[in-house]
Amino acid sequence: MAAEWEKIGDSLSKITIYSNPNNEPVTISGDTDGLHCIGIGTDAAVFQSPSAPAYAFKLFAEDKLYKIKIEQKIYKMIGDSPFFPTCFSAKDKYLVLSYEDGVTLFDCLLQGIHIPKQVIQDVEDARKYVRQKGLNPRDMHLKNILLQDNRAKIIDVTEYIQPGNDFRWEHLKEAYEEYYHIIAGKSVPFWLLDTIRKWYNKRDAYFSSYDDFVNFVLRFIPFKK
Repeated sequence: MAAEWEKIGDSLSKITIYSNPNNEPVTISGDTDGLHCIGIGTDAAVFQSPSAPAYAFKLFAEDKLYKIKIEQKIYKMIGDSPFFPTCFSAKDKYLVLSYEDGVTLFDCLLQGIHIPKQVIQDVEDARKYVRQKGLNPRDMHLKNILLQDNRAKIIDVTEYIQPGNDFRWEHLKEAYEEYYHIIAGKSVPFWLLDTIRKWYNKRDAYFSSYDDFVNFVLRFIPFKK
């Protein structure tokens, strides 16, 4: 099994990933010929190869390589779970993970794909499971959760050893329960979702409370009736 994905290392070595300030997505440089980029985050980019389609290769930015061993350890602690991918190996610059089909919740909003309540319950169950493993489920947001056969698959666990609650999931869950019916089945423009993301990341500097932030955002939602 290992030989199938180890052949991809030469192709990955031709790519360099650079992180960007202000929690912006990484920049990809180099030759990606033969590889498909299937995801971009703030620490890494994820690639798939037609010659090893069952695997996803999470290639980290040069200044984020220390996170590879951290994430590998977290996956070992999580073990076998229907809520998370499988981590097969950790190399100097990338992780080898199971490829997970599906659409991120962010893309569901962009495309007007319905997000069922079961997804919310799955994430709640996953968070309980992670805590039982001695981990702290953080950094759960729209781009880290896949809709997979009407269930949830969580695809980034990097921050699960950090302390504290960032409340990202609690805020998403509240938004779903209180406001999702306003936009359910409707396509939300990228510029609006991206603007809300940036506002949210700086909400403590510009808003007196989370409720204040929500009330401000609702003024820009075009589907309120």
